[in-house]
Amino acid sequence: MVNFHQSSQNIWLEDGHILHAECGNGEDEYVESTLDLDYYIGNNDGSFQWGGEGFSGSASDISFDLEGDDSVPVLRAHLNPYEGDPVEADINLAECIGNDCGTLVFVPPE
Repeated sequence: MVNFHQSSQNIWLEDGHILHAECGNGEDEYVESTLDLDYYIGNNDGSFQWGGEGFSGSASDISFDLEGDDSVPVLRAHLNPYEGDPVEADINLAECIGNDCGTLVFVPPE
């Protein structure tokens, strides 16, 4: 399994939580795939958390971009903590999102 951003094209985010990509399937073809990040990322007191769920329900200003020379796939948002004002947070989607033969998949952290 490979990092999705290195083997995919036309990567974008819909409604702040649905990741879209055309993923290489290993046969020189690209297949459209989606993954709802709300099933795999939560908000832990103002920080993104792998293995949680529903982050977008307590987030604002959600954005996605490929950043830097390595095109790192970064999700950013203002997340609501338990108390106080929303805080800026980001998460590298390559940490736990992969491309399995043309399908975006969640790979739990070890």
